[in-house]
Amino acid sequence: MRFQAPESLSEQIAQHLGRRIVMGELKPGERIQELKIAGELDVSRGSVREALLILERRHLIQIFPRKGAVVSGLTAELVVSLYDIYINLLIMLAREVVVRWSGTQLVPLIQQVQRLRKLADSEDRPIEDIIDSGLEVMRLCYPIVGNPYLEETLENFRPAISRTYFLAMQRYRGEMEQTKTFFRRLMDTAQSRDADGIEAAIRDFGEHQKQVVLEMLNAENGAVAPSLAS
Repeated sequence: MRFQAPESLSEQIAQHLGRRIVMGELKPGERIQELKIAGELDVSRGSVREALLILERRHLIQIFPRKGAVVSGLTAELVVSLYDIYINLLIMLAREVVVRWSGTQLVPLIQQVQRLRKLADSEDRPIEDIIDSGLEVMRLCYPIVGNPYLEETLENFRPAISRTYFLAMQRYRGEMEQTKTFFRRLMDTAQSRDADGIEAAIRDFGEHQKQVVLEMLNAENGAVAPSLAS
C-alpha cells in the first residue's frame, strides 16, 4: 500500500493504524513493529516512527524504551478517566455553541444529524461509519466556538473514544437507538439555546456509554452483565 497527499504521510499511516486499533484488528497489548509496518505499507521506518508518536498523543498506543510501541490496554480505570474528561470537554464545547451560534450556523449540524439518523436506520450500516458521522457533528461545532486549544484536545481524544464506542455498539444492539435519541436531544437543546439541557444530554449519554463499556469489560473478565447483554 502506498499513501498519497493531501495529508502528510505520517498522518495517513497514523490514521490507518488507528482505524485498525479502533476496530479491534490490533488488540490491547499487541506490539506494533516499525519494520513490519514499513514493509507492509511501503514507507520508511522514519515515517512509521512519526506516525507512532501521533498515535501515542491520541492515546491509542504506548511507547516504551527498548520495547517499542504496544496497543494501549482497556481497563476500567482508564475508561473512567477517559470518559470523565471527555464528557466535560464536550460540555464546554456545547455550551459555547449554545451561546455563540447565530443565523444559519446550526444548519450544517442539523443536516449532519439527519444523515446520521438515516445511516443508523439502514440495514447495512457499518459501525465505524456511524461513529465517524456522529463525531463529525462535534467537528462542525469547532468553527462556531473558535477555540483551537479545545479543538486540538478533543481531536486527540477522539480516536480513544471511537475505540470504546465501537466495542459498545458491536455488542449491544440498543446503542443505536440510544445514539439517535442523544443526537435528537442535542439538536433540540442547541436550537432552543438551553445550555443546562444540552449539558444534561451530554452527561446522560456519556455516563450511559461509560457504563456500557465498563459492563462489557466486566463481562469479558468473567462477570455477568444481564441488563446489557440482550
